Amino acid sequence: MSFVIVLCILSHVLCNVSCAASLMSRGSCQSGRRPAVLPTLLRKNWMSLSVTGALCAVPFIQKPENSTHAYLVRRASSLVRDSANAYLSQTTSALLDSFSGYIKAVNRLVTIHKRYVASMSKLTSAEQDAIWQVILRQRQEVTARKNDCKLFESCWVTAINLSKLAAEVAVNAGADQASVTGQDSIQLTESQVENARQQVLEADRQLKDSKAEDSERPQNALSTAMED
Repeated sequence: MSFVIVLCILSHVLCNVSCAASLMSRGSCQSGRRPAVLPTLLRKNWMSLSVTGALCAVPFIQKPENSTHAYLVRRASSLVRDSANAYLSQTTSALLDSFSGYIKAVNRLVTIHKRYVASMSKLTSAEQDAIWQVILRQRQEVTARKNDCKLFESCWVTAINLSKLAAEVAVNAGADQASVTGQDSIQLTESQVENARQQVLEADRQLKDSKAEDSERPQNALSTAMED
């Protein structure tokens, strides 16, 4: 692979990392208006090259005396690996937090619903109505938390793919240590996310068994409320 093509690939990956980091700072994967701040080293002396008809931004760093293109490519690949690792770390943290929030919301809904069903005959119509409204609000909370999980999981998958690409680039550039570090980070985060997913699946099972998410208000409670 020629020097120009390698730099274009590195630049493309780095631009994706910068954009994604800016998106995650607002807790969203939608396009942002302000670009993420790049390291000082990469803000200096950018030049544009055209490869296969497309423009790509390449960091043009003045070479120290006696340095080679291979050295600069290895150095750039390490910077890309660091940026990709930072993005992976942030998206993993966001995903694990969203999983935790969803599990807590589910447990709360299941508990409230179970207590409501068990004590319904002992409650006044006003108390039944008040608790049922709490159940409805908690259902909305569960739905919102589930949407957060889907959003951040999408971001996390992008981060994993980006990290794998950055590790591959590092290998091709001869930055073996950066590649090893990247592979270790990927394996660790995949393990953490898989463990959290198992907990989410268990929460989903409990939610389904309790029927707290989709059960209708008991008819006797509705009849009592209408009579009052």
